[in-house]
Amino acid sequence: MPRTADHALRRAQISAAVRALIADSGLDAVTVARTAAAAGISVGLVQHYFRSKDDMLLHAFEEVSAEVAERVARIAHEGTRHERSIADVLTDALDEHLPLDEPRRAEYRVVRSFAGRALDNPDLAGVEARTAATLRAEIARAVRNGTECGEVGAGTDVDTAAARIAAVAEGLATQVYRREAGAADRARDVVRAEVAAVFTGECHQYDGGRPGQAAPRR
Repeated sequence: MPRTADHALRRAQISAAVRALIADSGLDAVTVARTAAAAGISVGLVQHYFRSKDDMLLHAFEEVSAEVAERVARIAHEGTRHERSIADVLTDALDEHLPLDEPRRAEYRVVRSFAGRALDNPDLAGVEARTAATLRAEIARAVRNGTECGEVGAGTDVDTAAARIAAVAEGLATQVYRREAGAADRARDVVRAEVAAVFTGECHQYDGGRPGQAAPRR
């Protein structure tokens, strides 16, 4: 057990260095030597855990994705506990994908760097595609649950609605990252408007639902 824990700690240490380098200076700043220096360890030790720059970037991307997913899961849990509507929970969850503060800007820079690198690496491209598909699936699940509890119209095309909301959030993230004037406030307003355009009904998931309706799944 201690050995496994040590390995996990060392990989996290290296990944933190990679993320810091990307956040400060971009992907070009990430080399094995600079990563080792930033992590305070030897080049050989970095190479022991990661064979290449792409391996280091992949691990950093997976860490960022896991951290965002964990925050979203907390939002969903708290939303259910406080009996909030699915639309409100989804809006707050989407905000976690926007670079609205410095920590999320640093995360987004890792995501952008990964996406750029994935253009020329089929393995990384596969990971990026699966990550995007997971986000769309989570949005689709929220829309589907909204249909069951009355927040979304019964004739709504779930996959189309999810694709549109995901595309809007992705585009807004780029605008916010560029620090366009008013982009942060505008992004929040647009996300709310896009979600509201789909979630047009009233939430019934906490009052037993309407006759014939199943309770929404979480």
